[in-house]
Amino acid sequence: MTDTTGILPDAALARFHEDGAIRAQSALDSDQIQPASLDLRLGNRAWRLRASFLPGSGRSVAERLDGAFTMHQIMLGEGSVLETGCVYLAELQESLSLPADIAAAMNPKSSTGRLDVFTRVIGDGAEAFDQLPTGYEGPLYVEICPRTFSVLARPGDRLVQARLRRGAHAGTRSVTLSVDLKPHNGGPIGYRAKRHSPLVDLKKVGGHAPAAFWEPIYAADGYIVLDPGEFYILASREAVEIPLHEAAEMAPIAPEIGEFRAHYAGFFDPGFGVERAGGKGSRAVLEVRGRDVPFILEHGQPVAKLVYEPMADTVNTPYGRSGSNYQAQGLKLSKHFSGWGA
Repeated sequence: MTDTTGILPDAALARFHEDGAIRAQSALDSDQIQPASLDLRLGNRAWRLRASFLPGSGRSVAERLDGAFTMHQIMLGEGSVLETGCVYLAELQESLSLPADIAAAMNPKSSTGRLDVFTRVIGDGAEAFDQLPTGYEGPLYVEICPRTFSVLARPGDRLVQARLRRGAHAGTRSVTLSVDLKPHNGGPIGYRAKRHSPLVDLKKVGGHAPAAFWEPIYAADGYIVLDPGEFYILASREAVEIPLHEAAEMAPIAPEIGEFRAHYAGFFDPGFGVERAGGKGSRAVLEVRGRDVPFILEHGQPVAKLVYEPMADTVNTPYGRSGSNYQAQGLKLSKHFSGWGA
């Protein structure tokens, strides 16, 4: 492993685990280390919170959980329902003991974003969500707020992922993404989540009928109207490719361009969309939520950007090489649904 700045690849993450910089309560799953990130697993305990919080400098998360923020403790055990509109904090099985030159950044996994489950990771002394400083040592927790679908969660479920970075975040370039609202072969251009849907069991990959959860939407005239508070799955007009020497993260382009939010899960690993990794033509799936007032979204309208940054070293197994739910995707629901672009 070199001392080059950038995102640490899979081999470096494995060595960090062997050396104790990444700790886990049980052996890592065989597919837990991704090309440029580590999936984080739910632990045994969660807490129903009155409201979201940050522990703040010099204060542990456990210390704050003993105060007035907690409503009750939940043992995930064989499975517990996390209900729509409620805020939870769950312990994660992984903890960190980072070197002095390594920082961590977290993000929801793709499937989490596509279920409209809002997540943010914190650690002891955290003054920001999803960011832990160089040299951080301590436990990890994830805030979970299901926005549309209630979910059945168990220990070991993976909702979030972490990237380790040497040096400051240094975006090398960015690419603007626009939305595809042009019908293909008469099919839908997206899906709108239904309210009051059944429960999503996070363990059941391909085990949910999409018609109970989603409504296909069409745009014969090249636009749709985003309803305030509604959640949509759309796709980018552009194909996305992440070269093996880079990683990327989706980010908003400018909040003033419209009344919507167009991303939740933002990490794109090296090899996504790369032809030799089986990803030619991959599109970015956009998790879109309308805000405040109805808003007309038109075909080709810019909605987000991909910010690229360098890898610190070579990736051993590019994204999609050993199988993936989302390589070569177009418009696609989360892996929990069968059919309908799943």
